[in-house]
Amino acid sequence: MSTALVMDHPGDASLLQSCGTADSLASLEDAIAESTANESSEEESACAREDQSNTNAEPSVHAESGATPRPDSLSLPAKGTEFWTTCRDGEVKLRMGESGPEAEPAMTVNQMFTSTVQRFGNYKALGWKEGEQWKTMTYSEYYTSCRTAAKSFLKLGLKRYHGVGILGFNSAEWFIADIGAILAGGFAVGIYTTNSPEACQYVAENCQANILVVENHRQLQKILQVQDKLPHLKAIIQYKDELKEKRPNLYTWAEFMELGRNEPDAQLDDIISSQKPNQCCTLIYTSGTTGQPKGVMLSHDNLTWTAFATGRDVSLTDADKSQEVVVSYLPLSHIAAQMIDIWLPMMAGGVAYFAQPDALKGTLANTLREVRPTAFMGVPRVWEKMQEKMKSIGAKSSTVRRKVASWAKDVGLQTNLNKMELNGNLSTKPLNYRLAKRLVFRKVRKALGLDRCTRCYTGAAPITKETLEFFLSLDIPLFELYGMSESSGPHTISLPDAFRITSCGKVIPGCKTKIFSPDVDGNGEICFWGRHVFMGYLNMPDKTEEALDTDGWLHSGDLGKHDQNDFLFITGRIKELIITAGGENIPPVPIEDAVKEAIPLISNAMLIGDKRKFLSMLLTIKCEVNGETGAPEDELTPEAVELCRKLGSNGTRVSEIAGGRDRAVNAAIQDAITRVNEKATSNAQRIQKWTVLDQDFSIPGGELGPTMKLKRPVVMKMYKDQIESFYKEVVTPTTPDNPLPPK
Repeated sequence: MSTALVMDHPGDASLLQSCGTADSLASLEDAIAESTANESSEEESACAREDQSNTNAEPSVHAESGATPRPDSLSLPAKGTEFWTTCRDGEVKLRMGESGPEAEPAMTVNQMFTSTVQRFGNYKALGWKEGEQWKTMTYSEYYTSCRTAAKSFLKLGLKRYHGVGILGFNSAEWFIADIGAILAGGFAVGIYTTNSPEACQYVAENCQANILVVENHRQLQKILQVQDKLPHLKAIIQYKDELKEKRPNLYTWAEFMELGRNEPDAQLDDIISSQKPNQCCTLIYTSGTTGQPKGVMLSHDNLTWTAFATGRDVSLTDADKSQEVVVSYLPLSHIAAQMIDIWLPMMAGGVAYFAQPDALKGTLANTLREVRPTAFMGVPRVWEKMQEKMKSIGAKSSTVRRKVASWAKDVGLQTNLNKMELNGNLSTKPLNYRLAKRLVFRKVRKALGLDRCTRCYTGAAPITKETLEFFLSLDIPLFELYGMSESSGPHTISLPDAFRITSCGKVIPGCKTKIFSPDVDGNGEICFWGRHVFMGYLNMPDKTEEALDTDGWLHSGDLGKHDQNDFLFITGRIKELIITAGGENIPPVPIEDAVKEAIPLISNAMLIGDKRKFLSMLLTIKCEVNGETGAPEDELTPEAVELCRKLGSNGTRVSEIAGGRDRAVNAAIQDAITRVNEKATSNAQRIQKWTVLDQDFSIPGGELGPTMKLKRPVVMKMYKDQIESFYKEVVTPTTPDNPLPPK
């Protein structure tokens, strides 16, 4: 049996000392006095009214069972003396240690950036495509542009601790606006490009955005629809395409940059010198799966220290030795993309190349082949799409090619599994592996644009074992990482010499993991400790109180356990945990993954059963996706059509299969579910009813979030009628092995 690591509180007050730099010892009042022209008296007075009580609150001790202890109050007794704040100009105590990575001196974003410019100023920092030509910008030019943007923001009236919202696809302008906002003393605030006008309004109002930066006319229209409801908004900047209409306080990117180009540096320099590592500089808004989005407050130290600790853990190479290369395409409103695309490359002097806006509709493959990144992060759906494409191409190959590929994949999987068990210490590579690499693996990597890529990562959502093993068989190990917005991105990372299939790896050195209130199998809530833990949710003390306990541990809401080698395995989410009418706790993800593995025709599976007498399941079929809208179409993918043929079905459309219309597919799904049920640990964990829905889940449809996570409450509401039909006139099956037929 695997054992869970239950860690004690990480130390005494000396371990938890706040930043020791001279700058950070200055009080916020001194900083305000130096930059009154850029300060909002409204925020000063609001924070001055914070409760000064509970200055000597004792840290609580976690019980092995029962509710997680929480602070009595989140009012700060004094700035910078507690681990949390919900005030926009608040300061927090940094979780620093006496030695190791946690003792690394704290830095502001500006300090990290200037250090990089000093070391790698003439190296490429950013690359983008204009027509068929790649254009680049050096680190010196990048920093100068960020300072110019900062001065432009100030000239437009950006106040201290107010937001600069950025709504658009990844680009050099996105990065420059983000860092420019931070240098100017504001908050960098990414807004999901899929947001509705109302969702954009919520974020802009919540962060009191003075400036909004939008990509194009389509995104501009969202803001114009709600502009009269944004009292703090002073200007809008459009960074791509020509303006289709002139409006007051609406600027092109060129006009915006010109505003600050010749402005004196004094005001900006005063603001930069007043910034402290333990102050907020970035807001990451959660996707709002279970309510209104929350503004995750990240400090300068959250970003700079996490970049340092992560870069060291994954052995990033400094640019003067061998420059790291990444492709920026994932939503920058998400912390994973910001950390991988902006902050990690900056730490090592790496270069980020921007994909095309239609990257996820097919052009990403071309960009990868042109750029040939040294590290690449893909959410599970990206890897799954690659897998489906390769399988589709493989199915059309000659018999000889298919046999060679099958042999090579068997060799690749076995060799890499052996290497995994030996923690990367495979003394000699077998002859058949070397031959397979020459005949197959190198060609596959080159075709994918991953021939230079030594680190392929997956994260942000669960990935199936089948997909992990598929790429492992092609000699492309996918290293899972795990974290959340509230931990500035990564908390655990898989490494070439330390990974396990379906594990999220080991904790980043300098951080700590605790399994809170574990059960007999070692499963419990995963809790985080480290300098990557966020400051709090902006203006949301109650929500912050739910996430951070009195000792400063971040409660993730995820369930997991460690194996005997301290590899972390995620087993579910507390909020997703199904508690049946009989009182049994059932994590849905392992059962959903088992069904998808048992019948690869299935795209998405969602288990139902909370407060119900038995489990049921909603299923969707793999189908084509509209290249323009991202909406699911009726046509099956080539892989799905091929699977149907093997099952004895002539189906080519979802509408021919959904609702039990295709007897051959129906029988195959039932057979797969029966096999999954046979492995269930109890009768309560068996799926008794299921149905195939008329369309796949998608971001435009609302069932999936921006990082392709399943939005369970939304699905429950959207498909309420289908779910209720499962439980009408319930008849208990006579035997567990004879489940009720699908509706």
